[in-house]
Amino acid sequence: MSMEQRAILAAVLMAALLVVYQAYFAPAPETGHDPADQAAKPAAQPLGDRAGAPAPPPPPPPRPAVAPPQATTVVQTPLYRAVVSSEGGKVQEWTLHYRGEKPLVEVGEFAPRGLVVGPSGAADVVAMALSASEVRLTSARPTGDVVLRGEVWPFEVTQTLRFSADTYTVELSLRVTNLSRQAVTAEVLLPWFAHVGEPSHGKFPGQRPTEVVWSSRGTISRIEDLSAVGAAEHDGQWIVLGSTWYLAALIPQSPGFKLVTAADRTQDGKTSGVTVAVRATPTVGPGEVWEAKVLQYIGPKEYDRLAAYGLEGTLNFGGFPLPRKYGGLPMEWIGVPILRLMNWTYRYVGNYGVVIILLTVISKAIFYPLTVKSIRSMRAMQALQPQINALRSKYRSDPRKLQEETLALYRKHRVNPMGGCLPMLAQIPVFYALYLALSVSVELQNAPFLCFGRIFGTEIWICDLASPDPTYILPIIMAVTMFIQQKMTPTAADPQQARMMLVMPVMFGLMFIIFPIASGLTLYWTVSNILQILQQWYMDRPGRPTREARSTARV
Repeated sequence: MSMEQRAILAAVLMAALLVVYQAYFAPAPETGHDPADQAAKPAAQPLGDRAGAPAPPPPPPPRPAVAPPQATTVVQTPLYRAVVSSEGGKVQEWTLHYRGEKPLVEVGEFAPRGLVVGPSGAADVVAMALSASEVRLTSARPTGDVVLRGEVWPFEVTQTLRFSADTYTVELSLRVTNLSRQAVTAEVLLPWFAHVGEPSHGKFPGQRPTEVVWSSRGTISRIEDLSAVGAAEHDGQWIVLGSTWYLAALIPQSPGFKLVTAADRTQDGKTSGVTVAVRATPTVGPGEVWEAKVLQYIGPKEYDRLAAYGLEGTLNFGGFPLPRKYGGLPMEWIGVPILRLMNWTYRYVGNYGVVIILLTVISKAIFYPLTVKSIRSMRAMQALQPQINALRSKYRSDPRKLQEETLALYRKHRVNPMGGCLPMLAQIPVFYALYLALSVSVELQNAPFLCFGRIFGTEIWICDLASPDPTYILPIIMAVTMFIQQKMTPTAADPQQARMMLVMPVMFGLMFIIFPIASGLTLYWTVSNILQILQQWYMDRPGRPTREARSTARV
């Protein structure tokens, strides 16, 4: 075989070998690469400051997460019964053993939504596995933990709920581990939801929230209309969804949390639901762990319990209006001491109805000298009323002369026309604060005064000082005592105005019957009227007028 033939044979064999290799042994070429997909993939960021440092390999693809089946843990304590779900550790049931059974949590109406964790902008409720099916706490076992574990790529999440037998708090310990090979900004959210408007199904048996309150830089802010809540974020110490007597509070115990509010809107723009939450957005390095703690309080607004966690500002005493240049008088200055005195007295008396009577008697006794001064001044003005009417008739066409002569008459008899009002004005803030203290006192719920049981399903007589009198006896007594007080009180008004004043007892009586005004408040008002009648009777008793006449000259 010639050299030329051998060259041709070698070329043919090489071509055949190449064809066989391409057909059976060469790897398949990559196809279908979309330039847009390539551009959408973020490039790995180099770590460190060195130029030309190699970039870390991209994180492995998300592992296919297998969500564990939903499970629950029942927590029994002397104060409440709770049911915790594996869906983010949310509380599905929270029933207080507080003056009866008080279910505070109702799914879809007022409840937490569970722990939300994930990369920033892609967080979701974490499906977790529970460590126990039941936790039972007693004085012998004062605390117990429920541990939940789950995964939301690239994070491994552990949440520990610590319950206590003697408090209404749950301590949440959070642990987020970054499983990827690059730093990731996480979003950690603990939200509570409240439905706005009428219950979406049936009658909601708990205490529906009516306001959002938060503390920021030492200032208490509140929105008393849930439909006015919007999207906002605050730096602060705690945030609350609450009603008059109960609340759910989120209290961050670690730095880095924000207080968040949001609202769900219907198509016509109305608010259908409100969410409050605490949110943190830590950046977690590869293989690093982020830890934090948040305290939840779900219970009654008892002052001492609230003060232990800095939540006493959630009690809404309001403010007593003053002229604009003086601002307002914060009623908690007076209301809090009254509330604490009421609870202290209850320890020895054991009946809140009796406590209300005692506090009303004490307040009347303290202000008795001012009441006497006011009555004397009004009586002196009443004695001068015929002479004042004569001056009005004489100087009807000369108002300036009428004013001069009237003032001269007051000076001659040493009567201060404001003497009947000023002493009463000093008492109003205290009586108003006592009224508010009774209004916000959760201790009055299911607290009996004179309870004789039930007849045909109706409580006889006052078995719940926080509810209206079902028999209407107390509002009627209040209206009658108010009428007697009006008749006995000296007045300088003309007869027509006096008749108008006598209509007020009827109006107040109807108001206390029609509106759901608590029996405790009605009892306070009634006792106050009776004491005022006794004071007036004491001032008008036989043999007293002569001494009063001499005293009037010095007023």
